[in-house]
This record gives sequence, C-alpha cells and structure tokens, in this order.
Amino acid sequence: MAKKNYKALLKEITTLVFDVDGVLTDSSVLVTSDGEMLRKMNTRDGFALKVAVDAGLNVCIISGGSNEGVRKRLEGLGLKNIILGAHDKIKNLKKLMLDLGIDKNEIMYMGDDIPDIPAMSLVGLPCCPQDAAPEVKATAQYISHINGGHGAARDIIEQILKIQGHWMKGFEANYD
Repeated sequence: MAKKNYKALLKEITTLVFDVDGVLTDSSVLVTSDGEMLRKMNTRDGFALKVAVDAGLNVCIISGGSNEGVRKRLEGLGLKNIILGAHDKIKNLKKLMLDLGIDKNEIMYMGDDIPDIPAMSLVGLPCCPQDAAPEVKATAQYISHINGGHGAARDIIEQILKIQGHWMKGFEANYD
C-alpha cells in the first residue's frame, strides 16, 4: 500500500508524542562513575516543544527510560503528559488517547527504534529521525532529514505549526 503525502496530515494533528532516547537525544548515554546516566538534549527541539505547548497542542512523552532529569527538563518546557519507564508503549498511548479524548488520526508519534513500532503503527502520522532503525523507517510516514537529538523533533513540530498558522506567533518583527 502506498503511503499518503504526510503534509496532507499536518493540519489535523492536535497531539505530538515523542520518544526520548534517539529522538530528543542522540541515543548516547554518558554513564558517570556512580552509575548516573546523563543525556544531552537539543535546545532548538526544546524551544519548538515549548512553542507547541503554548500553541495549545498536546505534547506528550512516552519513553522506556526513567531519568528524572529528563522529566524536570520537559516539565520546565510546559509538558504535562510525561510517561517514563514505559515498557509497553502502545498501552500507554491508548491510555493517553482515552485520557485526552483524541482520535488516532490527530496524533503524530516520533520514534526511532523497535519498541516504538507498535505505537507508530496506531497513529495518523508516524515519524522518525533520519538515523532511526531501518524497521522504524519502514513504518514512518515522514522521515526527518535530521538525526535524533540534533533537531528532528524541531523539524516536524515546525512543519505542523507552520501549516496550522502557529509558528512565529508572538515573535513577528514589529517595524512600526
């Protein structure tokens, strides 16, 4: 079956769901001598996440990781639906759909690895970063030209917000 042009789906998106490791980070984990796992997140992805929240979109995280530093960072950007330690992503996605009262066609999900495929297969717009696993790329409607942790989330958020007329709201230059 041929994939639809993803741009036709952007206008209907009300909910953005992201995995963390490999999407909002570059998949690397720095392990300190005391066992703490540190991740690096892209500030432009963070800005786009905040703009999406401010525009009224549901911005959600479903991640198998459980780093509380990640939670604090995302809460600081205004995200409310942060599900960490999610080993059954489809179960968590279905609960999120129920809680938010949304249809699968309103959801964009960006994942990068095998555990994301079941959830990606359920939503209206499955996406992934350029460096996602081949099986994930085969599932995705849109493959960003940018790697995870380097602006892939910003890429799809910006496209959605531009189509919906929310990108740059409040940041327009005033030359009067």
